[in-house]
Amino acid sequence: MKKLLLILITSFILVFQVNATEMGIVTGSKTGTYIQIGKNIASLVSRRGINLKVIPSSGSLDNIADVFETRGVQLGIVQSDVLSFIRSQDDSHLKKIARKIKMVFPLYNEEVHILANQSIDTLSDLDGKIVAVGKSGSGTFLTAKVIFEISDIQAEEMVLIGGSDALNELADGEIDAMFYVAGYPVKLFQEFQEEKFHLISITDKSVYEYYVPSTIPANTYPFQEEAVSTVAVKAVLMTYNYRRRQCKNVGKVGKIIYDNIDWLKQNGHAKWQDVDLDYPLKQWEQYGCVQKAISSNSSSPSSTRENENDSNSKNTLRRFLNNW
Repeated sequence: MKKLLLILITSFILVFQVNATEMGIVTGSKTGTYIQIGKNIASLVSRRGINLKVIPSSGSLDNIADVFETRGVQLGIVQSDVLSFIRSQDDSHLKKIARKIKMVFPLYNEEVHILANQSIDTLSDLDGKIVAVGKSGSGTFLTAKVIFEISDIQAEEMVLIGGSDALNELADGEIDAMFYVAGYPVKLFQEFQEEKFHLISITDKSVYEYYVPSTIPANTYPFQEEAVSTVAVKAVLMTYNYRRRQCKNVGKVGKIIYDNIDWLKQNGHAKWQDVDLDYPLKQWEQYGCVQKAISSNSSSPSSTRENENDSNSKNTLRRFLNNW
């Protein structure tokens, strides 16, 4: 009897695995908030027949490229300013890509952290300094470049490293400051005990025209005794303008998230507490298949053809990143 029961249980598991939907989500660094958010979503949808592979990445631009070009990757988490950046480029293929990027949901604010030595007090003090701005193609890199441009700051050198590599070079005196864009609390900084470094405030009016004001509360990090004024971008769960099968799959993920946001707030990363899935995010259009899934019990696919990675757009972002 026990042997028969074991066979039945094993058979059920095998059938469930065969019928499970395989999907992928590109996130961020292994120490960042994106990957934790991705793992929370994967844990939630796994109980509803979706195996969501959580993939670390270099950042926002790479994530968009992966959603366009990598088989098995249908979702990505990016910074909201990446869409404006792509649209601003003088390239018809990039503009076409921008039109096909769709929002599943807005997520949470990501604060701009600028960690610097004590000789730097303000954003303008970065002029003529050596600053780590994140890896090329990352959201941190994108935001740092935009902030430098709108603030008319000319760094002596923008070093293309991020995360722990940048933190180590800052501690060793190889660089003067580093950018890191992520929702607080950032795990990377939570164990950093160096009192000779601090987070600088961003109060420049020119920056506030492009980004929303935010505050990193006092004692968020061991070296930070006072609240720090800064700016933030919105993290966005995005997808491609799929039709038919992937329309149904992404719509299903969207509905699971929408129906279980309270579970994510209770069991997921602390930043889920700040998520408003109905937040009207400027410049971003919500994916129609997600709208349809959350507004009805029907999850039937669209009758139009699948818009899979068309040849005119494929690899455009990769070439752009390589030539940047």
